[in-house]
Amino acid sequence: MARQRPATRSSRSAPARSPWRRRAMLALKVLVGLAVLLFGALLVAVYVARSQLPSFEELKSSPNGQMIRVHAADGSLLVSLGPSYGEWLPYADIPRVMREATVAVEDRRFRSHPGIDPIGIARSVEVRFARGRWVQGGSTITQQLARNVFLNNQKKFGRKFREWILALALERKFTKAQILELYLNKVYYGGGAYGIDAASRKFFGHGAERLSLAEAAVIAGLVKAPSNYSPTADAEAARGRAGVVIRQMVRNGYISQAEAARADPESLKLASPARQNSARYFTDWALPLLDTLIDETEAPLEVWTTIDPAMQRAADLAIRANAPPGVQGALVSLDRDGAVRAMVGGKDYVSSIYNRATQAVRQPGSAFKLFVYLAALEAGHKPEDTVVDEPVTIDGWSPRNDSRRNSGPVSLRTAFAYSLNTVAAKLGQEVGFATIADMARRFGITTPVNTHPSMVLGTSEVRLLDMTRAFASVAAKGVAVTPYGITRVTANGQTIYQHEVDRSHVLVAPYVAAEMTDLLQTAVNTGTGRQAQIGRPVAGKTGTTSSQKDGWFLGFSSGLTTGVWMGRDDARPISGLHGGTAPARAFAAFMRSATAARPIEQFETQVTLPEWQIEPDEESYYSAPDQGAMVDENGVPLDAPQRDPTRSDDPAAAAPQQLDELIDRVTGRAPVPEQTPRDIREPRNAPPERDQEPLPNQ
Repeated sequence: MARQRPATRSSRSAPARSPWRRRAMLALKVLVGLAVLLFGALLVAVYVARSQLPSFEELKSSPNGQMIRVHAADGSLLVSLGPSYGEWLPYADIPRVMREATVAVEDRRFRSHPGIDPIGIARSVEVRFARGRWVQGGSTITQQLARNVFLNNQKKFGRKFREWILALALERKFTKAQILELYLNKVYYGGGAYGIDAASRKFFGHGAERLSLAEAAVIAGLVKAPSNYSPTADAEAARGRAGVVIRQMVRNGYISQAEAARADPESLKLASPARQNSARYFTDWALPLLDTLIDETEAPLEVWTTIDPAMQRAADLAIRANAPPGVQGALVSLDRDGAVRAMVGGKDYVSSIYNRATQAVRQPGSAFKLFVYLAALEAGHKPEDTVVDEPVTIDGWSPRNDSRRNSGPVSLRTAFAYSLNTVAAKLGQEVGFATIADMARRFGITTPVNTHPSMVLGTSEVRLLDMTRAFASVAAKGVAVTPYGITRVTANGQTIYQHEVDRSHVLVAPYVAAEMTDLLQTAVNTGTGRQAQIGRPVAGKTGTTSSQKDGWFLGFSSGLTTGVWMGRDDARPISGLHGGTAPARAFAAFMRSATAARPIEQFETQVTLPEWQIEPDEESYYSAPDQGAMVDENGVPLDAPQRDPTRSDDPAAAAPQQLDELIDRVTGRAPVPEQTPRDIREPRNAPPERDQEPLPNQ
């Protein structure tokens, strides 16, 4: 029988290829095709971008950023802001240590990559997944140049993709030396300085061609975060960052360990920053408003402002001279149309750029009673109306007067002049606390206003600028006054913005504003604000918060409204601080100078003095006549020796009893002594400060 031959390998039928393998091969082919297509599209995009790039000379001549020159009301230059550019340094003139420091810390594979660094991108993605957020971007020097010149800093993938295209195109058109030259002459180093020469002059006082290793390390370290590492903002942080740069230079072989040890960034001497005066508080407030006024973002701007240099100097001096040691102060002065003529946000701009005139929110104390009495006058009350100063309890809250006693029937004028808390509480209960809050918002208070009964004593926090605006609106006969600081903006000689004053918004009827002015005059002439007198009609109000944490004086005269605040940033109590002392004196010092060249203006409502005001001098204060000397909060002349308040012959100790007798005569409960013609004269001394309000239930 014939033997059957085994089947050969070639004769076996090939097994059918599985569907999974066919799909995988198809997907692979599609992916390869897409990759080829995307690579081709990328090449096309890169070469299209390359063809549209400016020439090297054009890139050298195109600055980044916008220069802004700020002028005062008299045309003088206040400050020049924005970018500053030093001399352009060709690649060969840039110190070797500057080039190497930059490459070491910003892009150590700069010489080898094609414009983007795949290794850096991969590391960035790895860190992103490890930490859950983007920590490092993997951007090369070429990418940073593309972003600084052509794009913005938005962290969006679309922007990042365009950045890659431009970086690849830049590498195709320019040499590595040209790219590094462009980068070092155009990148932003903080403090308004663009390019290494501007940075070197700003931070070290000399040109970049003389940079040492330590200086180059400081400047190279600024690119990562110019505001954080700027030597003018934080010298220690700048030196610490320079140490990181030097270690990177050692790690990449640019310098030896011995050279690094000799560099010593800690011994660097930094150039002294230009002196900044208090006008910077104003420019810091006014210039951000440009974004809402104009659209121009490239052309150099000339900005014309409302600030008056002479008034600004007077305001600065008034705050420095009158704020007690360790106490901060702020001042805002508005012209009748809302133009800011002076703004001081603190005693020293260099040591603190925090603007207490526009940013700080503090309790205004009795200055807030402006809105209480405005609401009462609008509801029909008159300054001559009689109200009873008596104990009052509202929803469990029992306010007290600073004198710890009540005076019985008094006029609204007297109650306002001496800042009687119980009367303010009764008025608030009558007109409604929500009505008072609405009045405050109507007059420009932008911070939240509570409607608790204690709000009548100024427990809601406010800004000095808002309070000054409110008083200015009263001075404007009830028409809203809106503060503004920019009058005109020009670009390339063309006016692109012109301020227009809006006088159409009426807040209260003119007669209400006139009656309020009547009350404010009395507070200055006979009440808590006597030290704010300047020899011409003044209307104003003091404010003092519990434990003397804040002192305020706000008032107006001759078309100028000024607000003053004093206190500590940490809100600690300040012994002896009352609105009628240091703040009122600062107001008077400023206003005497600010109004000197203005005509004296009488108010429509002449001041009406309380009855006791025509009593003999020796009975209008609590000691013998002192020929007009200033008195402290206890009624004791400031230049008199301090007396023991426990002694029976001490006038200060007798002050409360004499004050009681005084109020009794004002309210008609005691006879007024017969007066002789020589007794009828303006008293020289103020009654004791009565503007200190306790917190609720105290």
